Amino acid sequence: MTTALSLLRSPATIRARCANITAAAEAGASRWFVVHPERLADAATRVAAVTRQRYPDLRIPYHSRWRHFEAGGVDRNAELAGLLVGQDRAEQARARIDLAVVSVLLDAGAGPQWRYVETNAAPPYARSEGLGVASFRAFVAGRFSSDPAQPLRVDGAALARLDAATLAELFQVRADNPLVGLDGRAQLLQRLGAAMAAQPAAFGTNARPGGLFDLLSDNGRLDHLPAAALLRGLLDHTSSIWLTGSTFEGQPLGDAWRHPAAGGDGETAGWVPFHKLSQWLVYSLLEPFEWAGITITERDALTALPEYRNGGLLLDAGVLTLRDPTHAARIWQPSDELVIEWRALTITLIDRLAERVRTLLGLNAEALPLACVLEGGTWATGRVLAAELRGGLPPLTIDSDGTVF
Repeated sequence: MTTALSLLRSPATIRARCANITAAAEAGASRWFVVHPERLADAATRVAAVTRQRYPDLRIPYHSRWRHFEAGGVDRNAELAGLLVGQDRAEQARARIDLAVVSVLLDAGAGPQWRYVETNAAPPYARSEGLGVASFRAFVAGRFSSDPAQPLRVDGAALARLDAATLAELFQVRADNPLVGLDGRAQLLQRLGAAMAAQPAAFGTNARPGGLFDLLSDNGRLDHLPAAALLRGLLDHTSSIWLTGSTFEGQPLGDAWRHPAAGGDGETAGWVPFHKLSQWLVYSLLEPFEWAGITITERDALTALPEYRNGGLLLDAGVLTLRDPTHAARIWQPSDELVIEWRALTITLIDRLAERVRTLLGLNAEALPLACVLEGGTWATGRVLAAELRGGLPPLTIDSDGTVF
């Protein structure tokens, strides 16, 4: 791994390049956005209020896929724990990592019509919550395992034969219950299976995502792990699954793009990495590692997730405005400069917003790390504002195949 490529997989680089783009926008050099820092105070007040409403005791968990497994107030993690009784600490961690990885990769936008019925006694679930519950049910039913004797796992052989028709069955897709991007989801999981099978040293002979536990914890011997090391391990071994078209030194970069204000030196100048889905996955792996007795350190090395809820919060709260309001009516590509800039501004401004939210809630960064600010928090407030203003639709429309957002 070259030093330059490593640099583009570092969260410190993400922050630095996004800060450069934000500085240019604040200096009036952006073609797309105007920044209104004076609106951050109002935005923080709204986020703090939503956080108190959702978590009155201020015991705020991480923003992660595990929250979607709690949809409807059902503690599905407790159900999984019961199913894993008798397994050792490492195997329980592998199973939870397996579940988190496959569920996150299935978490692209579902579309407004799709619903998932878990039981006839409960209302149907939609969007991320529905995708989370559906993937949980498929996992505990052994549908991601090639070994009927070991259903609570995900392995490369099972992912290799997972096709759109199988996913349609698992996600209750019908003509009157369409799910956006079914083929893309199946292909992404197939690419993950192939990538793991090609790296037995990282994922084991069964090609399991849970192999990351052994790889990154030195087979369970470590008791501390920096969050950035978790992201780096994930990117080093799974970047090939992200077909964004961005490459560097012949290697796929995944969610990284060029922007004229990104700055930097040497070969990587002009590149701004985000690694949004990989960071979302890392946030979703914090708990499985912690439940296995490994303390995740330097959690705030990770950044805010640059997607349409956090970025939408900034637009809907007036922290950002479009220079040309007609741009809100267009459909944008992830590679468009406007989208890259919106996402960079999101990372920098959510960092600033987080400091204000902590002050309002009387908590420091140790008690309220960024992962908890997002959960409390910015993502939920973005969803609330979108519902108030546009029936839930984001302020900008991006044509994405699920490999970026």
